[in-house]
Amino acid sequence: MENKEKVVQKNEINYTVFSQETTESVLNKFKSNEKGLSTQEAENLREIHGENVISHGKKTPLIVEILKAYFTPFTIVLITLAIISFFTDYVIAPADDKDLTGVLIIAAMVFLSGTMTLIQSVRSSKAAEKLGNLVKVTATVLRDGQEIELPIEELVCGDIVKLAAGDMIPADVRLFQTKDLFISQAAMTGESYPVEKKATYEMMEHSSETDLENIAYMGSNVVSGSATGVIVAVGNRTLFGQIAKDVTESKTLTNFDIGINKTSWLLIRFMLVMAPTVFLINGLTKGDWLEAFLFGLSVAVGLTPEMLPMIVTTNLVKGASTMAKKGTIIKNLNSIQNFGAIDILCTDKTGTLTQDKIILEYHLDVDGKEDARVLRHAFFNSYYQTGLRNLMDKAIIDSANEELDIDVANYNKVDEIPFDFQRRRMSVVIEDNHGKTQMITKGAVEEMLEISSYVDYKGKVIALTEEIKHTILKTVDDLNEDGLRVIAVAQKTNPSVVGEFSIKDESEMVLIGYLAFLDPPKETTKDALEALKKHGVGVKVLTGDNALVTKSVCKQVGLAEEELITGSEISKMSDAELTVIAEKHNIFVKLSPAQKTRLVRVLRSAGHTVGFMGDGINDAPAMKEADVGISVDTAVDIAKESADVILLEKDLMILERGILSGRTIFGNIMKYVKMTASSNFGNMFSVVVASIFLPFLPMLPLQLLFLNLIYDVSCMSIPWDNMDKEYLEEPKKWDSSSIGSFMKWLGPTSSIFDITTYALMYFVICPAVVGGSYHTLTAEQQVLFIAVFHAGWFVESLWSQTLVIHTLRTPKLPFLQSNASFILTTVTTIGIAIGSILPFTAFGERLDLAPLPSNYWGWLAITVIAYLLLVMFVKKIYVKRFGELL
Repeated sequence: MENKEKVVQKNEINYTVFSQETTESVLNKFKSNEKGLSTQEAENLREIHGENVISHGKKTPLIVEILKAYFTPFTIVLITLAIISFFTDYVIAPADDKDLTGVLIIAAMVFLSGTMTLIQSVRSSKAAEKLGNLVKVTATVLRDGQEIELPIEELVCGDIVKLAAGDMIPADVRLFQTKDLFISQAAMTGESYPVEKKATYEMMEHSSETDLENIAYMGSNVVSGSATGVIVAVGNRTLFGQIAKDVTESKTLTNFDIGINKTSWLLIRFMLVMAPTVFLINGLTKGDWLEAFLFGLSVAVGLTPEMLPMIVTTNLVKGASTMAKKGTIIKNLNSIQNFGAIDILCTDKTGTLTQDKIILEYHLDVDGKEDARVLRHAFFNSYYQTGLRNLMDKAIIDSANEELDIDVANYNKVDEIPFDFQRRRMSVVIEDNHGKTQMITKGAVEEMLEISSYVDYKGKVIALTEEIKHTILKTVDDLNEDGLRVIAVAQKTNPSVVGEFSIKDESEMVLIGYLAFLDPPKETTKDALEALKKHGVGVKVLTGDNALVTKSVCKQVGLAEEELITGSEISKMSDAELTVIAEKHNIFVKLSPAQKTRLVRVLRSAGHTVGFMGDGINDAPAMKEADVGISVDTAVDIAKESADVILLEKDLMILERGILSGRTIFGNIMKYVKMTASSNFGNMFSVVVASIFLPFLPMLPLQLLFLNLIYDVSCMSIPWDNMDKEYLEEPKKWDSSSIGSFMKWLGPTSSIFDITTYALMYFVICPAVVGGSYHTLTAEQQVLFIAVFHAGWFVESLWSQTLVIHTLRTPKLPFLQSNASFILTTVTTIGIAIGSILPFTAFGERLDLAPLPSNYWGWLAITVIAYLLLVMFVKKIYVKRFGELL
């Protein structure tokens, strides 16, 4: 099996060879015949040629997910520190001094961060996997001499498949019987119009495999006609499989990815500078280089925001869970934050701005009056055709059933001339019980005028003059400007050749009227667009539809009237010219898939964060190019694979909710990053000052580690915090430089009160407890002095570090104008309580902390209140200078 698969992987399908060979020769290659395979033969061929399954990119193995969760830049720093601490505190330490507490605290940090990240990542992957089961496609196959329906995954090379209008092509098929077969290859090539496929091969130059007349490809579908063929390629070896492989290659780094990476390395560089500085200062001033080294390691841990990956992931997964309840599946967690950063949303018109449900608004005679006869003829054409009934046909049949009383038993179909996109029309020939035959044709107005010599005008059949043509085209343009799509209907009584109809018989027809269809805007679209605009998101419509209809729909949903840019105009522009046009204009019509991708690219290059909403394989490259690819659960599999977000319904209101969720998540992530970075910077600045002037370490390594652990656990509640309404009004982007400025401005404010606490503890509180100043004490008394000092700074540092979360989470006044969530308030309160009680416990004694005197708490209250007031003052200046806090 393994060797066979390797052989299969090396072989490439030569479609030209299959196209040129006889049917018998192709069947013999797979030991098949026109009656189909047996079940056993199918199993054998599956072993040889593989399964009919497309792997849209490889699933990440669990072991890789585990490694990614536990080995981030931050946790690698912590693990390195834990290994060093293990050797210094345990392996080489004297027997009486062996202590693993520091190692265990660091291990707890890594475990907490990694486990939470892993759990959330696995939850996200499982939610995305469920999407694969939403759509099941079957095919009609000859097996064991019978015609049966099988899931396309069970098909093999050599299977004989039957194709009819509406069928998806289940694999790559060499056709050997066809009748009026037209196939839409839009999913493969982006071509707007279906192409005719035949059982014969014509010797001519082909620009690509998709031009071969007798090969039908997986991912395309039958528009009209029928066919029989043999499968020559399955799964990843199909042309569709190759496209899927190309599209699912690694995605462009997004604004979020770049921001997280820059932030991570900014903080790591800061740690790599500060930790050695602290080590050198303490080594030089205290003389104990081993103790200074251990303290330097603890400083490195204190400066490492090891919970960043966990905080980010928890925020994103919480957002994904919230969005799932509102009809949105988040495939790529990072895309939620990117939602918040979107300032341009590119979307198609049909089914997004509109209802994706066509209504027959008018059935008019040539004079522009309602005429049941026009509807009656259109009904016969739509009812008796064997091609794929589109939304227009369904609208015609539904209207006729409501308005007319037609007994189809009184009519027989004689023949039909299928629709194709060169003629842009289709005809049926019917016969009534009296032997009267009629050819009824409907199609695009211009093409119908070409085959019509007469017109039923004001109750009389007269010659179709240029003047009448002009009147008809003017009426059609007026309807188009109202957002209506128009087709014409013509008929010919007792056509000359019965049973042998061809395209040439579509001539000298009588134009009897036209049908006007409305694809109405969704009720929510206008409100959604206004909401998006209010929240700083510009909407650009990228559609393949014509200008008049698009302009009308856009006007109805509140998009300002403006010049429309066509695909033909874009094809003549350089990227620089297109960037200017893309910024200035919002409605682009008659676009090819490549032009949609190009528009997204130039918008991103101009500094925008772009969302793209699509549902076909044509949209996949543009979705990949965008910061956020958005699709729907009815889209083709490869479009869903390319998407970051999958909507269970096409509705811009869902996107608006997603954008607000993204901004909330971004805000909570920035709270952690900025608060932690500034707090750590302030603490380390304080440590440097204390290291220079104090005769002992300002805090022991274990104490610093435990302080950091309590703070980290408190921060785990940040994802459940609220965001101010004002914060959600504008797009949010990562800006690493803002983190640096935040650290420099807000960090030193805490150092001021750390230094006052040092002075208070060193000159007032500790001497009062011990009975003298440090240098006048015995060695035993100095130990107690240091323990009280450490306890005082430990508690003050925890109070200030934790309470400042409430101050820095909002530019408003904390506790008065803006309150934290109940969860954040509860967790931070518990953290402060634990830290405050710690010096009075046995574990506190193990950490070399001593009980604090009662007068300490009054001084603490004054210090904390003064600190928070100063932070609010500096915060106000910072916001005035930099525009925003978070």
